[in-house]
Amino acid sequence: MIKLYKLLKPFTMSVMAVLMLVFLQTLSELYLPTLMSDLVDIGIVNGDTDYIIQIGLFMLLIALAGTVCSVIASFLSAKVAVGFGSNLREKVFSQIESFSLHEFDKLGTATLITRTTNDITQVQMVTVMILRMMLMAPLMCIGGIIMALSEDRPLTIILLVVMPILAAAIGIIAKKGIPLFKLMQVKLDKLNLVLRENLTGIRVIRAFDRSDYEKRRFEEANADLTSNAIKVNIIMAALMPIMLLIMNLTTVAIIWFGGIRIDSGGMQVGSLMAFIQYAMQIMFSLLMVSLMFVMIPRAAASAVRINEVLDTFPEIIDPLPAQQADEPRGLVEFKDASFSYPGAEQPAVSHISFTARPGEVNAIIGGTGSGKSTLINLIPRFYDVNEGSILIDGIDVRDYTQADLRSKIGLVPQKTLLFAGSVSENISYGKPGATQEEIHAAAAIAQASEFVAAMQGGFDSAVAQGGTTLSGGQKQRISIARALIRRAQIYIFDDSFSALDFKTDARLRTALKKVISSSTVFIIAQRVTTVMDADQIIVLDDGKMVGRGKHKELLESCAVYREIVYSQLSEEELA
Repeated sequence: MIKLYKLLKPFTMSVMAVLMLVFLQTLSELYLPTLMSDLVDIGIVNGDTDYIIQIGLFMLLIALAGTVCSVIASFLSAKVAVGFGSNLREKVFSQIESFSLHEFDKLGTATLITRTTNDITQVQMVTVMILRMMLMAPLMCIGGIIMALSEDRPLTIILLVVMPILAAAIGIIAKKGIPLFKLMQVKLDKLNLVLRENLTGIRVIRAFDRSDYEKRRFEEANADLTSNAIKVNIIMAALMPIMLLIMNLTTVAIIWFGGIRIDSGGMQVGSLMAFIQYAMQIMFSLLMVSLMFVMIPRAAASAVRINEVLDTFPEIIDPLPAQQADEPRGLVEFKDASFSYPGAEQPAVSHISFTARPGEVNAIIGGTGSGKSTLINLIPRFYDVNEGSILIDGIDVRDYTQADLRSKIGLVPQKTLLFAGSVSENISYGKPGATQEEIHAAAAIAQASEFVAAMQGGFDSAVAQGGTTLSGGQKQRISIARALIRRAQIYIFDDSFSALDFKTDARLRTALKKVISSSTVFIIAQRVTTVMDADQIIVLDDGKMVGRGKHKELLESCAVYREIVYSQLSEEELA
């Protein structure tokens, strides 16, 4: 189990330096009232002028040393906190990268973004406060009590009465505020979810004229977060007036009873001034603690959420030891494979068995929701089968490392995703370090060269995030080029030709045959014309394999395939 405190190890020396500097600063602040008391008690007479100047200069020197220590401590504490936040973000991001799709589905993208940004920022901010205030406050409080006792013991009874009252006020307010701080992060997740859906789905929203509805959704989430934040701030806002009221009443009590002590001759004026200073330092140390209670509850809630990510154990892990195929060829075998999504009432795919050989094109066809994409997602281990097995070159995919397994596969997903950058960078994403010749060759096979050359910057043209500046067909062709540049043993085209016109589709297939002739190819498609020339067609219906064979064989033997064909092609086209 990874814990947050382990991430502070690289900063141990910096933390020790902060501790030392805060300690020196506190000592300087505790010593100044005693010197001031001495000056008041000796009085200003001719014989004491040199002593006053000497002590005054010493006081200035201590104040200057305290200021220097404060600046250095602030710098080092900020450096520690920022470094801690940086390491923590790296750990969380690495953990998220190791998640399977199941963990993403369970946690949700919106909350993962919030936890990686806002939650870590909350922890980072409170780390600075802890290194500065939470270390200084106890030193100031303990030192102030010791020095106050040394000045006048009877007056310290006032502090013994006041401190429990302060502690009780802080405890009551913290008890009411902590649950609301935890709730605030949940409501922030909801706001981020609504905002993310609005940004990514803006075209659908506008196409269906639902802008007003989405505005209301956002306003409701925003108002919910705002209402919770107001409640928290009202509770925490009560803390400062209560603290100041108690501090001022304490000062009045000290002056009242101190005046009585001075009048009776049991105390000097200078000692009373010093005692008031020490009392204020004790009060301010408790005020620092109260300020921390404004931030710690929210940071504590954020830390719990961060630990949930760090402690989430990925379901899909690399085996120890991993295996390697003796003769890598790309032979894929499904052996009675079944898979169910978590919480589903019935399997998404059930008892699938077939073999896909190198040099063959294997098409998978079926109605919507028949399990086509799910079946393909099992090959690169985006999910693991619940029953049966999937073998590549005779070895179960679960016995490969994920890196080795996925290095064999060139995947073109159903939902085309391009990254912000140039066309070249998006194509070379499939093979880091690819040469320009390889990039141009992959683009030519994918039938992308023509439209890329027509762009203002050619292959250096900028692609917007998500490829929003390109058409659906252009994005698909760049995505296909990204997979082809890998020269993989297994290619998976998940409905990757749906946005292409028939002419481009035909040219692309002709070019593909030469490149992938020795690879195992999977094609998922809705159009019969895309799959009818495949070496093997697998027909799925409701998660089950209801047919397997070539086009003509399935027309005679498989009713589901026949229904799909007749719904798309006329008798003339079939002939």
